[in-house]
Amino acid sequence: MQRTDLAFACTMNEMTTATGSKLIELKRKMETREARIGIIGMGYVGLPLVLLFSGERFRVTGFDIAKDKVKTLNEGGSYIVRILPDAIQKAQKTGFRATADYAEIEQMDAVIICVPTPLDEHHEPDLSYVTETVKSIAPHIHDGQLIVLESTTYPGTTEEIVAPLLESGNPRGLKIARAGDETGVHLAFSPEREDPGNDTVARHDIPKVVGGCGHVSAELAAAMYGTIFRRVVRVSSPAVAEMTKLLENIYRCVNIALVNELKQLSMKMGIDIHEVIEAAKTKPFGFQAFYPGPGLGGHCIPIDPFYLSWKAREYDFRTRFIELAGEVNTAMPYFVIEQIAKGLNTHAKPVNGAKILVLGLAYKRDIDDLRESPSLTIIELLRDKGAIVAYNDPYFPTVGQGRHYALNMTNTPLENLGQYDAVVIVTDHSSYNYREIVEQSQLVVDTRNATKGIDSLKIVRC
Repeated sequence: MQRTDLAFACTMNEMTTATGSKLIELKRKMETREARIGIIGMGYVGLPLVLLFSGERFRVTGFDIAKDKVKTLNEGGSYIVRILPDAIQKAQKTGFRATADYAEIEQMDAVIICVPTPLDEHHEPDLSYVTETVKSIAPHIHDGQLIVLESTTYPGTTEEIVAPLLESGNPRGLKIARAGDETGVHLAFSPEREDPGNDTVARHDIPKVVGGCGHVSAELAAAMYGTIFRRVVRVSSPAVAEMTKLLENIYRCVNIALVNELKQLSMKMGIDIHEVIEAAKTKPFGFQAFYPGPGLGGHCIPIDPFYLSWKAREYDFRTRFIELAGEVNTAMPYFVIEQIAKGLNTHAKPVNGAKILVLGLAYKRDIDDLRESPSLTIIELLRDKGAIVAYNDPYFPTVGQGRHYALNMTNTPLENLGQYDAVVIVTDHSSYNYREIVEQSQLVVDTRNATKGIDSLKIVRC
């Protein structure tokens, strides 16, 4: 695959003038697929990246501290529903293997870090996964190696945290290559743009943003990513690339908060917000449709905006739009509980003691991803109010304990729905037959407009 972002392309002669033969050799190895690529974090971001590089005939090593993941991958299996074992086995034919041994970092020409960056219990950035990873690889890095951080974070992380840890943690006294330096470790940031469940855009068609600590690092990162993405967009620094990712997600967060707030107002006014959105999106300019729901989920939108809010305090600046959007979206599960209570009241039943089935645990349709899912909060809130809660989700036979939840539940078969006082649609998986669900249930609370077109007094849409 050839890069089409030729405005930033660098010829071999230019590379010779700028950096010398060692970097020419590394770029040549990337172009000929001889470069060894190490990817740290075999999750929803790292594993798809493995498949992209393997598909271009690179020999990839996947690093993860979870030994069960390493074992599954080396046996040719997969633990992510949308990634089939066949894809792992195909990657193995081009040299892919997984390991928990960071000493093998020394054998890599390029290392990409794809580890989680959640919020802590105080709603502040938790960079422990990044810092511990960098500390673990620092003793094994070598001169001329390219290291790229993909984990979403606040502007300044790559240069202010990752770079010093790499420099202080390696025994050879290696420094980060800056400006036109030929020697040292080359460091860059390139935000991941994974969208689980989105099959409308091929991964290699999503433009790849890259910002390096100096133009040589940026050029090497662009050369590497240019082998698997059709377009590479270079920006002037890692901080610009870090801010780019936050802008993308803050844009979505604020607009989702807007429609969530308008949904609540529309309900009071007797207006169907979904009909409004469908009408508004017929405008061919100046409007993009966003849809309301029971709350935000996934790693990006509920979390990333708060990374910038936290960083803004350093500059004595308050990000009011971000904070307000966060308040609106965080309140949505509580709004859903209110609507469940209202629906039960029409049947002369309280929430306390009610049997409730929650449909869907994943944070969005047809994926096996629980991260920050509003379903988890809704279940806990219902339990706190004394409800007897069960769930059904074809992607989760069980759900145990995570950073912010302790449910310890087993999937309930989708049968005998009449036994429940309410069935709550939180995730609108396409495998559900919503007409049958409505027919068999006493009360259906629909948070996703999944029952659109079904006319029944049993339905409470919220």
